[in-house]
Amino acid sequence: MTTSTDRSAASTASSGPTSIPELASDLWQLTVDYAKQETVDPLKGLGRFVGFGVGGAFALGIGVTLLMLSGLRALQTETGTAFTGNLSWIPYLIVVVVGAILIALAVARVNHRKGPGA
Repeated sequence: MTTSTDRSAASTASSGPTSIPELASDLWQLTVDYAKQETVDPLKGLGRFVGFGVGGAFALGIGVTLLMLSGLRALQTETGTAFTGNLSWIPYLIVVVVGAILIALAVARVNHRKGPGA
């Protein structure tokens, strides 16, 4: 038993060549569909990827900041009288140096991935 879609497809196929406006319309629709497939769909995936990356970077930044602040507080309170008086600035210097080392490691890691094979 044939359905109405089978009959319409058969009538379209047997009706002969289509007109130029119909071909132009089909070509335009094919071009629009292809452009969406090759641009919009990958951008949606890229947006999700960037969103998770930004969220992760934000969470990591807050976590590292809190860890460095706790390290500073530990150096100030748990070292007894070692960093008192004129030496009270040394815990701050230690934390800044550790932060600079962490930043240098992160930058080196990012630059390492941008080599010829990346």
